[in-house]
Order: sequence, then structure tokens, then C-alpha cells
Amino acid sequence: VKELKLTPQILADIYLGKIRYWDDKRLKEVNPGLNLPHLPIMVAYRSDGSGTTYVFTDYLCKVSQEWCKRVGRGKAVRWPVGLGGKGNAGVAGLIKQIPGCLGYIELAYAEQNHIPVAALQNKAGRFIKPSLKAISAAANVDIPDDTRCSITDTDAPDGYPIAAFTWIIVYQEQAYKNRPLKKAKALAELLWWCIHEAQEMNEPLLYGRLPEKVVVKAEKIVKSMTYQGKPLLP
Repeated sequence: VKELKLTPQILADIYLGKIRYWDDKRLKEVNPGLNLPHLPIMVAYRSDGSGTTYVFTDYLCKVSQEWCKRVGRGKAVRWPVGLGGKGNAGVAGLIKQIPGCLGYIELAYAEQNHIPVAALQNKAGRFIKPSLKAISAAANVDIPDDTRCSITDTDAPDGYPIAAFTWIIVYQEQAYKNRPLKKAKALAELLWWCIHEAQEMNEPLLYGRLPEKVVVKAEKIVKSMTYQGKPLLP
């Protein structure tokens, strides 16, 4: 099915094992133009602990109280139903090999393996397909100064609701364990490059660009890096 639509509750109930066939009444209601087959839904998930699983289950926790109570969020959880695959590649393989299989993978794996994706209804009520534009839009919201936040179930009207940041964690004070100033300065410059010039590389690698308001937050954090109390960047 290439033009499938899913609501948050339908997605959660599929992963809870409450919706078992593709021609379920609720799926037909949100996909009136599709000829959905009477085919079992095989749920695929990551068998290994992963950040991808954390993001997916974090989203399900936000949209389904039952999911949060029964399963919760985490890098690894006890899945109520389904079949596990190792890594994004393993889940992508299950989706391609098993008729009626539904799984979650990084956008890059879906694009590279030509796997159809569903349009998921976001908080604004819009059905959004995962795309680089929709992922960047999801991040274009107000976030805390330390950037510690979840952007799943985003408030952004054009945002895809299952998206996340990737962080690099470094010491703010870089003068530790006889670390030379040259190395500390090089790291700060690398991080500055990552949030500026390197953003041009994101989309060719199938990752969303950071919105400007997020770049501004990241700039302040990178500029707060010090060596013996002195800023590493001007």
C-alpha cells in the first residue's frame, strides 16, 4: 500500500496488537479510497536496543495512555506483538520480505530500500509523510536553551510527528586530563562547522537540516565551551 494513512491511535493499537488485519474497520475509515486486503498485519521492531526505538516509543507514549502504561518508552521494550530485526537494516529486511509487514526505520533506510511510507496524522490534524522538509519542520518549534527536549508529536503544523535531534555531548570546560588547547579549540571549531557549513551535507545524506532557531541555540552552547575558563571561540 503506497498511500496509507494512519492516525496516532491506530498506529499505537497496531503495535499493541489490538488491530490485526489491514482491512480493519478503523483503517478503512481513514483510507476510504484504498482497497485494503484481508491480510494479517505483521509488526516489525528493533530487537536490539536503539535510539530509534526510544524515539518511536516516546511518540507512542505521548499519543496513547495504554501504550505508556503497558509498554512505556525506552531504547528496548517488551513488545506486545511482532517480530524483531537487528538494526534498521534488519527491520527494513522484514518489511520487504513479509507481506503485510509494518515497521519503523530511519528515513534514509526507507528511501534507500524503496520502502513505501505511511502518512501519519500530526497534532494539527494533518496527514504528513516523512520527508526531509517535514522532519526539519518538526524541529522548528520553541526548545529550551540547553536543547534537551523531545520533538515527537510536534506542535509544528507541517511537521512529521516522529522526529528527533541527534546530540554530541562534550565537556563545557575542555581543560581536563592534560588536554592540549589545540585539541580543545579544534573540537569547538568542528562543532561550529557542524551547525553551519556542514548543514549542506544533511539532505544528501537523508537527514533534515537544523532550523535557524535551533542553530541559534546550538551556537550559544558551542560558544560556552572554555579552556581554563576562557572561551574557545570568539
